[in-house]
Amino acid sequence: MRPQLLLRLAGAIVLGILGWQTGLILFDHFAVPYIQYIVAALGVCLGVLIAPTITIQPLGWAGDRIRQLPSHELLVGTIGLVIGLLIAVLLAVPLSMLPDPLGRLLPLITSLVFGYLGIGAARAHQRELLEILGRQPAGGTDGKLARRDGQYVILDTSAIIDGRIADISHTGFIAGTMLIPRFVLNELQHIADSPDVLRRNRGRRGLDMLNKLQKDSKVPIQISEVDAPEIAEVDAKLVKLARSLHAAIVTNDFNLNRVAELQGVRVLNINELANAVKPVVLPGEDMRLLIIQEGKEVGQGVGYLDDGTMVVIENGRRYIGEEIEVTVTRVLQTVAGRMIFAHPKVD
Repeated sequence: MRPQLLLRLAGAIVLGILGWQTGLILFDHFAVPYIQYIVAALGVCLGVLIAPTITIQPLGWAGDRIRQLPSHELLVGTIGLVIGLLIAVLLAVPLSMLPDPLGRLLPLITSLVFGYLGIGAARAHQRELLEILGRQPAGGTDGKLARRDGQYVILDTSAIIDGRIADISHTGFIAGTMLIPRFVLNELQHIADSPDVLRRNRGRRGLDMLNKLQKDSKVPIQISEVDAPEIAEVDAKLVKLARSLHAAIVTNDFNLNRVAELQGVRVLNINELANAVKPVVLPGEDMRLLIIQEGKEVGQGVGYLDDGTMVVIENGRRYIGEEIEVTVTRVLQTVAGRMIFAHPKVD
């Protein structure tokens, strides 16, 4: 027999009995024939209708929440609950001596209140409790994370695929734990399985970069099961997670960058970092440069610095394929990055 049908039958029996008792107690002095049968029948119908709603859905929600809890938080919550209930038991003895209905209600209310307060107090002092028990959680996989400013930086898919985060983390510039939610890994896997060759290669590169991060990074890497199941879009999940943890997001995605900043989330943009650490070049400085192609304007040549910055050399077209000394004339900062203009020093 299916669980839902069993629950409906159980609900019908329980509410039918309650209806029968209610009819006997409340309507006994009314001269209404068969009133207890009527109320009992209503209880049976109500039990059939609402039993799954008040049992399966709350139990499913509670089960999902418990599965998301890491073992150390479950342990702390259990300790707090036990302590709270022990205090409630001690108070229940004198409270039960009060006249009815206080003697029956107050012990129950006290148990609920102190159980809740015990869990809250234990979670507030979770770190100290775990240190006492010797169960301080390591940077592994979990389902729920503590909210501590600056403890986590969250990587999005674009930052992992880009690959430069592996080199950045190796230098030690990232502070805190690099957090990678499971839904980001799922998106990477989905991209790696794409029928489109370009997307598939990007996804596989992201998975390779993730392996490199886990092996070489000097910063702790943590894979988390934490999620926002009510939100479908990955970017929105990242923003909500970052807000709840007071964490920063590492990304190259312009749209995610803007949305996160609008919602007060700190963003670490790798492209902005790369532009910020490019060598400062001032007008009048000399440098050696390989001219590799002609520019857009007549007579121009184009070369690139080691960091990829474009250098436009006036009258440099005739030096294509040669490495020459050039003198910087001006430097422009554009939306796309920095652009340097120069002319051959030999002229």
